[in-house]
Amino acid sequence: MNTYSVDKIRNICVMGHGGDGKTSMIESMLYLTGVTDRLGKIADGNTVCDSDPEEIRRKFSISTAVAPIEFNDCKVNFLDTPGFFDFEGEVASALRVCESGLIVVPGKTGPSVGTEKAWKRLADAGKPCMFYISKIDEEHSDYKTSLHKLQKQFGMEVAPIVIPIFEGNRETVGIIDCVIRKAYKMEGSKRVEIPIPDDMMPRVDQLRNALCENIAELSEELMDRYFAGEEFSDEELIAGLRQGALERLIIPVCCGASVTGIGSYATLKAICDYMPSPDQGETEVIETDDDLIEVACNPNGTPCAFVFKTTADQYGRFSYFKVVAGSVKADMTLLNHRMDAQEKIGHLYTVCGKKTTEVKEITCGDIGAVSKLATTKTNDTLSMTVRPVNLEPTVFAPPCYSQAIRPKTKGNEEKVASGLNRLADEDPTFSFVINNETHESILSGMGDIHLDVICSKLKSRFGVEVELSKPIVPYREKIRKKVSVEGKHKKQSGGHGQYGHVKMDFEPYPEGEFQFEEKIFGGSVPKNFHPAVEKGIREAMEHGVLAGYPMVGLRAVLTDGSYHDVDSNELSFKMAAKLAYKAGIPQANPVIMEPISSMKVYIPDSYMGDVIGDINKRRGRILGMNPTDDGQEIIAEVPMAEISDYAITLRSMTQGRGSFVSSFERYDDAPPQVQEKVIADSQANE
Repeated sequence: MNTYSVDKIRNICVMGHGGDGKTSMIESMLYLTGVTDRLGKIADGNTVCDSDPEEIRRKFSISTAVAPIEFNDCKVNFLDTPGFFDFEGEVASALRVCESGLIVVPGKTGPSVGTEKAWKRLADAGKPCMFYISKIDEEHSDYKTSLHKLQKQFGMEVAPIVIPIFEGNRETVGIIDCVIRKAYKMEGSKRVEIPIPDDMMPRVDQLRNALCENIAELSEELMDRYFAGEEFSDEELIAGLRQGALERLIIPVCCGASVTGIGSYATLKAICDYMPSPDQGETEVIETDDDLIEVACNPNGTPCAFVFKTTADQYGRFSYFKVVAGSVKADMTLLNHRMDAQEKIGHLYTVCGKKTTEVKEITCGDIGAVSKLATTKTNDTLSMTVRPVNLEPTVFAPPCYSQAIRPKTKGNEEKVASGLNRLADEDPTFSFVINNETHESILSGMGDIHLDVICSKLKSRFGVEVELSKPIVPYREKIRKKVSVEGKHKKQSGGHGQYGHVKMDFEPYPEGEFQFEEKIFGGSVPKNFHPAVEKGIREAMEHGVLAGYPMVGLRAVLTDGSYHDVDSNELSFKMAAKLAYKAGIPQANPVIMEPISSMKVYIPDSYMGDVIGDINKRRGRILGMNPTDDGQEIIAEVPMAEISDYAITLRSMTQGRGSFVSSFERYDDAPPQVQEKVIADSQANE
């Protein structure tokens, strides 16, 4: 692959809902431009971008794939992102290094939730975008209706620049580029120019005039020429559309059919003509303690690269990066600012799906990969030591769905942990922790499909099968009244015996977890045994008397007791304290407490009633609501036991439009029916 100057490079993030045709569209372009020698199909598992075994098996994208295409003296780096919401982290990391986005919308159904999310991501990032109406050759596909829905939902700045030619029973035979007023059809893998049908010429002129009107609004000079009736040349119209797209005042719309390749060339041409090059994107800004530093996209600048993706296999790690400034060459040494470590750049590659091609240099604005970096991870910056920089990282949404994970075969716990740590290099959107209280390993991700994919990778890559289950809820126990009891430990079995005797008060302690006091007069229990009494109570508190959950909020007061000059020791008084605990706590009106989570739920207004009703069913309490730019923020408190499946339910209830964050807030007394169930479950598991 040739080397390109920064103004001839286009990095474009391909986005949309799952199944809308993103991967197939790129596959068509790869085939028609000669990058591949056959047209792959998702059903056959032989596409370039879906090359991971999990993607082939499931028949949908799981991770971002890079697919570079050389076209019209430009290099277009397509970043094919997953459409399922469980893998939104992949979209975020791809968009971080792209200057524009291409949103794929199927002609049969028009815009969906995935379309809305992609549009919002691009709008929030202030990046130009295009639409591509896919599958226009399929039965029941309706290009005009899909276009109308796009314009209705996203505004009249959504402007078609390519329209299909239909014949007979709506058979797609070609497309028309309305900007240069030329029509094409496909003969095999070749594009052939054809005359524009007479009955379509008025429509082409209408759309071209609308484009001229749009770009006339970009400057007073263009406006004057437009009202004077002066026609813009093709070059002027292309330049105007590029400027309008850069300012998001014009959103070009293309269309096509991946199977036949209709529209693929026109879409590639539109990307090269209208989408920005890396030097036209936002300048990277670094916030330091003293100042803001700008890192311009300058081919002659100090080398600087941002790592946006990492893959790991049996051969090692592969780091995908974008060159932000300068150029990165093989055998160069760069600094990882986060680790303050030098990284030797060995072999450099351009990547197309899973195929790699070794190169000597990755130029400014381009995307490449390097193998076997020692310390570098996703979101790290590599730069020269003369100007160490740390670019702003990609922000990933926190995990919202958790399950307990354990190996199917005992003894494989370390193998599971090792595999998950390796997978975490690739996927920063999941977490893995061991709950010290419940002794469960907790795997947290973006949804059930996400966790299922992780488990499948553990089996295929690391040879360990695992099971997922609902995590144990960490309940607590406490008492609600004061009791006075005694505990006596006496044991005689030849030689020295054991003797410990304590009298104690147990009472609620709302100020903290535990407090131990002694109020003994006259030395009935020597001071050197007091720590043993406290230790005995602390150990006993690890298991409550109702369901075995830890006891909290307890004040233990040593009031009296007795000892034996020979038989008393620390163990005896520790055992006596435990006997006092077991005797006294059941009399102190013990109750079970449940953890309460604080939640913020973000939804469109139309789902307000359903979401609030569902929170109420989960024994939640609504604390307030705040309007947001695109809906409402609901603030609530909900028992942790009731939200283990909330990520899946909310996504289903809002068709994927809702999201939430939660965190532990406090413990509250559980309702009687909940306490009864918790106690019954603990007895059943004994």
